[in-house]
Amino acid sequence: MTTDGQRNAPDGVDVVALGESMVTFLPTRPGRLADVPSFERGIGGAESNVACVLAAAGHSTRWVSRVGADGFGDHLVETIGSYGVDVTAVRRDPARPTGIYFRTAGDRATDTHEVAYYRAGSAASAMAVGNTDLDAVRAGRVLHLSGITAALSESCLELMRELTALRAGRPLVSFDVNHRPGLWQHGDGPQELLELARRADLVFVGEDEAEEVWGLHGAHAVRAAFPDPETLVVKQGGRGATVFAKDDVTFVPAPRVDVVAAVGAGDAFAAGFLSATLRGLPVKARVRHGHLTAAAALTVPGDLAPPPARAHADRLAALDDGTWETLRLGPGWTQAEQAPEEVRTP
Repeated sequence: MTTDGQRNAPDGVDVVALGESMVTFLPTRPGRLADVPSFERGIGGAESNVACVLAAAGHSTRWVSRVGADGFGDHLVETIGSYGVDVTAVRRDPARPTGIYFRTAGDRATDTHEVAYYRAGSAASAMAVGNTDLDAVRAGRVLHLSGITAALSESCLELMRELTALRAGRPLVSFDVNHRPGLWQHGDGPQELLELARRADLVFVGEDEAEEVWGLHGAHAVRAAFPDPETLVVKQGGRGATVFAKDDVTFVPAPRVDVVAAVGAGDAFAAGFLSATLRGLPVKARVRHGHLTAAAALTVPGDLAPPPARAHADRLAALDDGTWETLRLGPGWTQAEQAPEEVRTP
């Protein structure tokens, strides 16, 4: 960890992820926020989630951000660092707090949940070109970003423009659109996200998200709007995902999953896809690894879940199409060491 103007982060990691993380308070029982008497503390942040899952999968990762000089900042840095993520480029802000939020136990993908954010004026929202260690950010094979950071403030948006600028020698830029309309208080959010995504090398976007933000209907319409990224991944919920890579189009169905909580799946999918990309696996295997890592998150209650062991995931990703399409994954599946045929359920 550093203060402004100092740097001691080692170079040469697989993935650098930049963005805000917050301390999350999860209810100890179902109910309205007004009725829940106590909460359990966790962490939440799209980019740090990706870094943690990748680190758990055996990759070297770094998280770059700002946190307050407070106990919540300590908790974030220590917890993310405990996954094996390099946190030496995280900076402390004595004038601004670490963001926090509370949520109910309901499904965040529906209207059965409440979320109360306390992130306005947070330390991370003060990230800027001038106070971020750009060398540490650019020292990975992959730089993973999301549209959430661009929405935090004008200075964060300017930082995102700098990091996605086309320049020789930049890392592969991975960008998850992650549109959060409630955060945008500056600029034209949809247009800014469109421009940032077009400058990335690898883009993740939900099909429903693209329809909501830009009025695009279907994966091919999304590709027409994003012709520049070398790889475009259009996530299609429980149906699967379509990948556009150069002139190839690949649809890979998702396995059936007994969902415990629909939180963290998008970040986990990105981590699984990036892990397989770093390993040089073909597109179909990359998507299957994304689905499997997402399934690990969907079958636990929190935002972060350990990914399946690499050998286990490789066996499942190598299944023939017929067997893959009958695969069903439930709670505890990542700990199973059975042969692929034995993890299927009726």
